[in-house]
Amino acid sequence: MKFLLLIFFMNLLPQYSGKSLRRDDAYTETFKDIKNEIAVYTDIAKAIIDLAVNGKAQNRSYERLAVFADTIGPRLSGSKNLDAAIKYMFSALQEDSLENVHLEPVKVPHWERGEEFAMMLEPRNHSIAILGLGNSVSTPPEGITAEVIVVASFDELHKRAQEAKGKIVVYNEPFINYGETVQYRSRGAVEAAKVGAVASLIRSIASFSINSAHTGWQDYQPNVPRIPTACISVEDAEMMSRMSSRGNKIVVHLKMGAKTYPDSLSFNTVAEIVGSKYPEQVVLVSGHLDSWDVGQGAMDDGGGAFVSWEALSLIKDLGLRPKRTLRLVLWTAEEQGGIGAEQYYQLHKENISNFDIVMESDEGTFNPSGLGFTGNAKARDIVKEIMTLLQPINVTEVYDNADGTDINHWMRDGVPGASLRDDLSKYFWFHHSQGDTMTVQDPKQMNLCAAVWTVVSYVIADMEKMLPR
Repeated sequence: MKFLLLIFFMNLLPQYSGKSLRRDDAYTETFKDIKNEIAVYTDIAKAIIDLAVNGKAQNRSYERLAVFADTIGPRLSGSKNLDAAIKYMFSALQEDSLENVHLEPVKVPHWERGEEFAMMLEPRNHSIAILGLGNSVSTPPEGITAEVIVVASFDELHKRAQEAKGKIVVYNEPFINYGETVQYRSRGAVEAAKVGAVASLIRSIASFSINSAHTGWQDYQPNVPRIPTACISVEDAEMMSRMSSRGNKIVVHLKMGAKTYPDSLSFNTVAEIVGSKYPEQVVLVSGHLDSWDVGQGAMDDGGGAFVSWEALSLIKDLGLRPKRTLRLVLWTAEEQGGIGAEQYYQLHKENISNFDIVMESDEGTFNPSGLGFTGNAKARDIVKEIMTLLQPINVTEVYDNADGTDINHWMRDGVPGASLRDDLSKYFWFHHSQGDTMTVQDPKQMNLCAAVWTVVSYVIADMEKMLPR
């Protein structure tokens, strides 16, 4: 940590003195002119694609990630591993000859799971696969032994509230989609505590399972008792549901040694290619460096972080320098609710008019299909036209709405946003589990993702006008 502090104070945040961008309301450039401007980038786009997919940079983002993931391992907020990851990336970005490599300080949560296990005692002995959920409290040292009540929804829990008092609530909610189903992970302990439960065990938010538990963050509420909470495998949740439906009494012994410590000092990691004409204007590409404390964090979000780094590397390798500054940000403490991104936004929002687009890759780096985009109709038309440059690799789609915890603040304030869209069919098989390792990653798919990310970010950064808002 002393090393990180020294780096921070030795590398003052780069500040540009340029005037804030003023959009010309009289700007009357036709869309035909914009299409012609974008068409000029055809050869550059082909050069980027060739370098990333077939050239000397082929597989580079994968190989970089493999060394990083194998060396550092998982990177939980507040952990020594995350400190080591930030130190590693700071040095790596400098060695890559990127500009303005620096760290921006962030206070982040520090929670550790400790020893944990769960054992079914009735109707038979069975070891339950669990992972404590982030921010959970511990059990008493001797653990908790209690009867189980199994429910499939919050509605069922509330209807059976009298039965739940003094018991462990097991949620066997079906997986519909992540956005809808994740509420059981985030709110499960609170809702169980409201009806007097002593702990909650939540079926993992996963579309497929091989007896794998999937962790994640959860939140308590003021004036509601804090009870221990963990996720369990799909198989164990379904088994207990079947047992319960047959009238079997289920008793579980749960022991969790989780601890919450005072917030720790961490850093967002930043590197740039400074713009040649409008250096104060920024195209931001990003992924988050932290992960959960299981697996290697290779998919979530090592892949997104490393294809974002690769975008700057490819542009540098080709001797290109866009008109605007291309800024890489590797966020810290995304998994705890975008803590690093929130503090970055507070630090830089006074310059919001100079942020052209904010881009985040945090939904895997599998076979890409296009971009999710948030912005007005004219900006969307421009991005659609830029995506035609990716026809050589057949990645041209523009979908509604960018997704990204770390860029939401900017998009809410009107800055256009983009997220990488790829094949998510297996993403939630590995998400937040021991299965999130380099084995999940595919070098050819990462090459394609890097090509998409680089072409889009470079062209937007080099066009004469910023995207309209």
